[in-house]
Order: sequence, then C-alpha cells, then structure tokens
Amino acid sequence: MSRVVISHEYASSPDQAWYEHLAAELSPHDVRVPQMPDPEAPQPEPWLKAVAAEVTDPRDTVLVGHSLGGVNLLRLLEQHDVDREGPYAGVVLVASMAHEVGYDQLASFFHGGFDWDRIRRAAERFRVLVALDDPVLTPDPLEHVRLFAEHLGATAVVTPDGVHFSRLQDRRHLHEAVALVTELLP
Repeated sequence: MSRVVISHEYASSPDQAWYEHLAAELSPHDVRVPQMPDPEAPQPEPWLKAVAAEVTDPRDTVLVGHSLGGVNLLRLLEQHDVDREGPYAGVVLVASMAHEVGYDQLASFFHGGFDWDRIRRAAERFRVLVALDDPVLTPDPLEHVRLFAEHLGATAVVTPDGVHFSRLQDRRHLHEAVALVTELLP
C-alpha cells in the first residue's frame, strides 16, 4: 500500500474541493490530506512542516499539490535529501504555479525562485494538470506548463476548461487527478 499526500490550496481545507473524492478513488492506498496551518494567511515554514509530517517513506509516496499546495511541495522537494532518503515516487501538480502570479499574500512562497535541478532530482516523475481557462495562472496557464515541462520533465494534461479546479467552483470530483496519481503509484 502506497501513501498519497495532498497539499491543499490557499484558503481551503481537506474536506473541500476534490480531495475527499481523490482519497475515496485511491482506496486502499493511504491518502493523507493534512490541514494546512492558517490557510487564509499561509506561511511557507508551517505549511512545509504540515506536509513533511505525513511522509514516512518518500520512495513509496506520491505527492499531490493543488495551487499554492503545489508550490508548497516544490519547497519540500528543494529541501529533500535524495542521497539519504531516495526520491519520491512521483508528484502531481494541479493548477500549480511555476512562478509568482501577483497575489501579495502568497509572495513569501516564491522568494528566491526555485532550485529546479534539486527539485527534479527529488522525485522519479512529475505530472501537471492545468485548465486553459485558469484565471490564477497568469499571464498564461500554458507558460506554467512549459516551465514545469522544461525544468522538471513533467508530462502535462491540459483541459479546455476547469478554471482552477477549486472549491470556489464547488469542484467535488477530479477524475484527471485520479488517473495521474494512479500512473505514479509504485
């Protein structure tokens, strides 16, 4: 049984959006959706610790990040000691940002940019799920996809619609995410 750890989006919780659906679809795997601290006023270090606490064996773990949760996972991967612990089985980034997108309250998650080489080494495979009509992934959702493909070797699924796959659209199911995680399970 593998473990799946989901880092949820900004201003959300484990019982919102499509997280419960993903957990149910991936049964009997051990799916964890920790509550991120202060989701309305997120800070990088507490968010990083909340996700790291759910990981026991990276080689048997698929990480799933939604929006800011994906950025949180990029920071986790930057700090991961691959030589000591081995790489994560895989990472799925859903509507995640490859760079800052103009939200002042989230800017601290992007300070210093990303160490793409270190992130790339920290996981076996990367998948990206993005909607073309995503208003958060500015200036163009495909630019974020391109950066993830270029820097991480990520394979992308791009849907024509889906907005931000968010709780704000009352999105309770996300079959594309289930398929991507299933591809990466060890």
